[in-house]
Amino acid sequence: MKECKTVILGSIGIDDIETRLESKKAILGGAASYACAASSFFTETGMMSIVGEDFPNEYFEKYKSFGINLEGLIVEKGGKTFRWGGTYDDNMIDRVTNFTELNTLEHFEPAVPASYENAEYVLLGNLAPATQISVLEKMKNPKFVVADTMDLWINIAREDLMTLLEKIDMLMLNDSEARLLTGEHNIVKAASKISAMGPKYVVIKKGEHGAVLFEGDEIFIVPAYPVAHLIDPTGAGDSYAGAFIGYLSNSDSAKIQNIKKALYMGSVVAAFGVEKFSLERFESLTIKDIENNFVGLKNMTQI
Repeated sequence: MKECKTVILGSIGIDDIETRLESKKAILGGAASYACAASSFFTETGMMSIVGEDFPNEYFEKYKSFGINLEGLIVEKGGKTFRWGGTYDDNMIDRVTNFTELNTLEHFEPAVPASYENAEYVLLGNLAPATQISVLEKMKNPKFVVADTMDLWINIAREDLMTLLEKIDMLMLNDSEARLLTGEHNIVKAASKISAMGPKYVVIKKGEHGAVLFEGDEIFIVPAYPVAHLIDPTGAGDSYAGAFIGYLSNSDSAKIQNIKKALYMGSVVAAFGVEKFSLERFESLTIKDIENNFVGLKNMTQI
């Protein structure tokens, strides 16, 4: 099979989601689902994840409709797919986890097919740092590596996380995670400490208030695209990261100007994704829609 320029590691889940507007059961979710779909608008994308034999065939077909390479997707014989359920507060920001069933994800050992080994752009989604490292060590010579993390790994796998940070180009995390990782409340100071841990670039996400890119002493504000019809915020951060890595891999290089554009593109694509549940909005989305809103976001933020 044709080699993938972009490879994304992450979870695949079957979700039950409740919001103030509607409830959905057994819908496609997981970081890999959102990130790969978002990336696929810009480049051929290889998925690394795991599901059980209970994973619906219609979801495999959905991935294929986006052109996602599934060579790195493991189907565990006799296994059950990761499941998660959550209820969002009326503000559509805070949420309560109702249940988590790790199932096949608990002992996931990613497979890196030959067609993935030469990938130039790699997104290591929010899994255990040891798992992220194991994948990265199997990649031959990536040009740009992005990693995501969360409070769980900061608390229980800090040593592995520190090892990972020495090997990546960019860390994406939210503001509360940045504070937890560094002990600094001020995100400028937090970003500086994270940079000293290894990554050249640090992106601190602030939800509906956008994100901030730090490169040494340089700071770049990435606005969130305004959303009028917020239906389901699940996966927004993963869509953001996926669109970022996909757009960047389709650029001529990972120079700073392209990184800034890619972050804007992430903001645009993530805003589309939350307009419906699961990947529904992406199924009708076109590259022209994305480009139009990209221009719109630039116009909104220029003086």
